[in-house]
Amino acid sequence: MVSAAGLVPLMGLAESVGLQDLADSQLSVPSDKGANAGSKVTCLVAGMAAGADSIADMGLLRHGGMSRLFTGVYAPSTLGSFLRSFAFGHVRQLDAVTSRMLVGLANKTPLVAGIEEYALIDIDDTITEVHGYAQQGAGFGYSGVRGLNALLATVTTSQAAPVIMAQRLRKGSCGSARGANGWSLTRWPPSTSCAARTRGPNRYSEAIPASTGVTPS
Repeated sequence: MVSAAGLVPLMGLAESVGLQDLADSQLSVPSDKGANAGSKVTCLVAGMAAGADSIADMGLLRHGGMSRLFTGVYAPSTLGSFLRSFAFGHVRQLDAVTSRMLVGLANKTPLVAGIEEYALIDIDDTITEVHGYAQQGAGFGYSGVRGLNALLATVTTSQAAPVIMAQRLRKGSCGSARGANGWSLTRWPPSTSCAARTRGPNRYSEAIPASTGVTPS
């Protein structure tokens, strides 16, 4: 008996767009902690898709009859050691994995159907509340809530629901505009293969000033 049989088609799709191979080719996490990066990233994606929101929760991939569905599943402690070995540069390497995977998904599924005709790109930030004094990067930002700040870019077309196509986690005390000027349409998938043919506006949060090089809507 398994509690997340829906992972079978989901991970089959991830395999078809090369998630594991992309992670293996892009990530350079040092030491034995970074070995088999593709398999470990695949486990983390599967766990999060099944509802895990902590390292300990990754144990759900080993519950019941899950071993009959999936092989090469790592223990939560191994996945935790893998993630704790990440530096900022490795996070950017994961960005590269994500961008290439989303392009693959866009080519195989109607994820962003209609992007060739029209797309709305929306850039804004959000605050995720956290608790505990040991949370790295947590701080009090403009909302007055202790948390982490994430910059998000979503794409919406006339035929598809909004899709988060890029994100960057930042410390909680940073301003909304931080890092916004470093993003460009050519770096955001799945528009990478369609950017030259896509029509539509970019909408930026009003908290992002013109000094960053972008104009709020």
